[in-house]
Amino acid sequence: MEAFFEKYLIWGLVLASVVTGVWVYLRNFRAMRSSAARRLTQNQELGMDRPMGQYPLVDSGQCIGCGTCVDACPEGDVLGIVSGRAMVINGARCIGHGKCAEACPVGAIIVGLGDVTKRDDIPQLDANRQTNVPGLYVAGELSGFALIHNAVNQGAETAKAVAQSLKSTGPRDTGKLDLVIVGAGPAGMSAGLTACELGLSFVVLDQQGAGGTILQYPRRKLVMVQPITIPTYGPLKKLEYRKEQLLEIWNELHKTQGLDIRVGVRVTGVEGSDGNFRVMTSGETVSCRKVILALGRRGSPRRLNVPGEDLPKVAYKLIDAEAYTRRRVLVVGGGDSAVEAAMGLAHQDGCVVTLSYRKPDLLRIKQRNAERIAPLIEDGRLTFLGATNVTAIQEEVVTLKGPDGPIILPNDEVFIMAGGIAPFGLLRQMGVRFGGDQKDDVLLHAGAGNHSA
Repeated sequence: MEAFFEKYLIWGLVLASVVTGVWVYLRNFRAMRSSAARRLTQNQELGMDRPMGQYPLVDSGQCIGCGTCVDACPEGDVLGIVSGRAMVINGARCIGHGKCAEACPVGAIIVGLGDVTKRDDIPQLDANRQTNVPGLYVAGELSGFALIHNAVNQGAETAKAVAQSLKSTGPRDTGKLDLVIVGAGPAGMSAGLTACELGLSFVVLDQQGAGGTILQYPRRKLVMVQPITIPTYGPLKKLEYRKEQLLEIWNELHKTQGLDIRVGVRVTGVEGSDGNFRVMTSGETVSCRKVILALGRRGSPRRLNVPGEDLPKVAYKLIDAEAYTRRRVLVVGGGDSAVEAAMGLAHQDGCVVTLSYRKPDLLRIKQRNAERIAPLIEDGRLTFLGATNVTAIQEEVVTLKGPDGPIILPNDEVFIMAGGIAPFGLLRQMGVRFGGDQKDDVLLHAGAGNHSA
């Protein structure tokens, strides 16, 4: 009899453990789903659910709601499970790693641009990234795809398409370059290196220098790259590089390959037609047969247009955080650039850092940055003022408008990192059409999500 009760006691304990485990799982499962639904509603109200470039396209008919895509995303919070299906929760945070698509067991996700016919920030491109203006191409971030490996691949592929097109347009005109590449970032450098390999005559024009937007990264910023092969250099052996390491690679290629990169040159327009373009710049006009626009999407820094913004202490990018020890610094913005600058400054001896953002929370930043800034705020090494706007900048103070009234901060330096004015107006002046414009029948951008980027 004792053995009988012992047997049932054991089975009872096992059953109770199973029931408890299932109950805990279901409770956490419901909490996670409820949290995802709340975040989706919040982001929709703030306009944060919409993507800035590429993003996960989920086939709801195939999705089984397993959540592997949510766990796989390096940025976090891009996807969530709502009503049993994966949905884009924070599209603005997606930068196209593609890990969600790799992790999906049923192939219900691809990473692309979605319906570009309604996007007024994506140029109309054909399969070779040629715009509706024959002979004028787009590569890199401007096409809607982020990440360095996308830019490098697109630059190389576009230069190859240009070379192939030139073969059918007759012999080289000695009075013109084969190609002008606008932008010396990863896409422009890759296009230039490929053009060099293919024997094209070309020049690269850039306002800053080799590296493009990488030059604007804070000092020692960690850059994540996926496996890529740089033309004439070979594959990058690591998946993580610091800003200085990548710039060293670009500068080495600039010197060893003898690339003609003209620095400090701002392109103001492109006129002419295929085979006979004139690229106008701040200093000269360059004649060429083809043009590749390898520009970033940020463009010129966005100004706040408040009193005192022209004071010498106001800047729009951080070059060297170590120069700001024992300074009272205000960083304005809620994106990754602003957060990374604020964190870099917070690590400097005696630097008092305040981060001001017009929205209540930092929802646009990468997951890694969200995890790094949280302890700095908790420890008081960095002050975050959400839902605030700068109203005036003076020599020794800055005035902000907060939810409870004016805030006056003692201040020595101001960094405004509120994004940039994208170069879309310049492209429209060149005649380039965007997704929301009336399309040419010959343009087939529907396959943009499947480009080998």
